[in-house]
Amino acid sequence: MSALVLDGTAMLGRQLLRVRNNPALVILTQTMPITMLLFFGYVFGSALAMPGAEYRSFLVPGLLVATAANGIMTGMFQAAQDVHRGVTDRLRTLPVSRAAVPLGQAVADLVVTAAGTVPFLLVGLAVGWRVEGSALAATGAVALLLLFRFACAWAGVFLGLLSRSEEAAGQLGSATFVLPLLSNAYIPTGDLPGWLRALAEWNPISAVTTALRDLFGNAPVPEGSAWPVAHPVAGSLAWCGLLIAVFAPLAVRRYARP
Repeated sequence: MSALVLDGTAMLGRQLLRVRNNPALVILTQTMPITMLLFFGYVFGSALAMPGAEYRSFLVPGLLVATAANGIMTGMFQAAQDVHRGVTDRLRTLPVSRAAVPLGQAVADLVVTAAGTVPFLLVGLAVGWRVEGSALAATGAVALLLLFRFACAWAGVFLGLLSRSEEAAGQLGSATFVLPLLSNAYIPTGDLPGWLRALAEWNPISAVTTALRDLFGNAPVPEGSAWPVAHPVAGSLAWCGLLIAVFAPLAVRRYARP
């Protein structure tokens, strides 16, 4: 365990240096959610039944979770880049814990996400979003958000290790943009057709989004929803636990096998 902690810390430092040396990518990934908030909040908000400020309060938690789900894309691309540039093979020759490299990448992604959440929330406050719940509940919402990002990062690392090229990883990762569209991140699911509503409500993004809206006090839990949305905190924890339990061991095994 001590070897994993030491090696994982070293790999975390490597990943953070990698992020520092590529500031353009960091700026792009951090400003995109803000751009979407301003665009969706003021364009879509005028077209929905919700008034603008109310829709922006509804939208902020959804965009937070949609951004967290992008951990699949970033994890996939970074892992594929290391594989196809020979970095992974060189790391395999070092006397380090096999779990340290994917763990370091997932934790580094979590640190960058936590830092990027701050400016997004400040912009959210500027456009009318507020924390209506208790400070403890809001802290739980942020912790749940980061746990979901951590789980998505593991899925991305595994898929990146499987990819055949950086280009394929980038294209497949970009396809994850569809996932928030099939959820309640941007619109309520109550008026969707039955089969589409069921699909959206069993999407992990819907459970985490509903949990954040409930904990922040922005919207109540909708009635008559599927179990993950009707019990959003429990559903979110179940989805996060499942993603980590499935993809973390797979990523470590895949990394350890040349």
